[in-house]
Amino acid sequence: MSSDSLPPPENRIVVGCGTVTVDYLAAVAAYPKPDDKIRTTSLKVQGGGNAGNALTCVARLGLKPRLISKVADDAQGKGILGELEADGVDTSPFAVSEGGNSPFSYIIVDNQMKTRTSIHTPGYPPMIPDDLSRASLLSALDGASIVYFDGRVHETASIVAQEAVRKRIPILIDAERVREGLDDLLKLADYAICSAKFPQAWTEAPSVPSALVSILLRLPNIKFVIVTLGEDGCIMLERSVDEGPETEEISVDILLESLKQQKDKTTAIPTCISSSVTRLRANGIGTVCGRLFLGTAEKIPPSELIDTTGAGDAFIGAVVYALCANMPPETMLPFASRVAAANCRALGARTGLPHRSDPRLASFLHQSSQVVVTS
Repeated sequence: MSSDSLPPPENRIVVGCGTVTVDYLAAVAAYPKPDDKIRTTSLKVQGGGNAGNALTCVARLGLKPRLISKVADDAQGKGILGELEADGVDTSPFAVSEGGNSPFSYIIVDNQMKTRTSIHTPGYPPMIPDDLSRASLLSALDGASIVYFDGRVHETASIVAQEAVRKRIPILIDAERVREGLDDLLKLADYAICSAKFPQAWTEAPSVPSALVSILLRLPNIKFVIVTLGEDGCIMLERSVDEGPETEEISVDILLESLKQQKDKTTAIPTCISSSVTRLRANGIGTVCGRLFLGTAEKIPPSELIDTTGAGDAFIGAVVYALCANMPPETMLPFASRVAAANCRALGARTGLPHRSDPRLASFLHQSSQVVVTS
């Protein structure tokens, strides 16, 4: 059976709230020095923005996303809406301003160092709560199985999140960096996915593993937190309610080092190594009961690594799909890494996003189709 013939998850409707942009991507042989004049090796203009990218990803994987965001009625805004709709993203909750400008970014992709540098111009006028009517909000959330926030447009996001809580719809937050209003969103979240620098910046903990313990202690509603580490993969801490009197206690930093020792360095495909349910101690911070997971990244040959723009958004989109499909963490993390790796093999945040029929995803989709959920 091919992966595209497998039925998608029953819980297919997801809602996103955040930013969309037009990305002007210029690939260059090497990043320019001041006053240099260089030529691009390739150029692409396409939609971008964290929320736009993540929801495009879930649409291609077979879900039905609805996106709450804002553009202007300029050519860029029309292009943003048209591209999203062509990928199957419902843009009916969008606000469209008369006049102003839609958001856009200039992105320089350095082929030598494999880096990307973004210069972003926000949209104007910015999105405000009055841009989203009560009717549009309720329509967007109707039948939703999860709501995703990229941490932007925080005033509008707060209203959407509060309504999602009232409707008991799970919330996933992209904690890319410390932003205004993010703390209030995190307090309502069920899941959080962080950039490499966020956990320590937000908690001031001495290490990433101890920061994850701190996050779970500060946010009692969070079921799991993931930190993405680029080519070093990811770390996930999942809260457990199955603590027994004999549950072992161990330093979270020591446990992570133990998981790292179990990595198979000879394989290029993404894998996941997990601990048993353990009392995880972070010195000077506290203890939580849970499981620690170490996910490895796919090893992409240098000749195939084109652009990392949007890799984090692709990872998040895949996690959203995995939650809707009831994937266990041992399947979810390698699946998300594979989706992110596929995206790194093409220029731009969306060009390489895989479709459900991609043979590289077949084994994961077959596994999730066989998961039986018991009450």
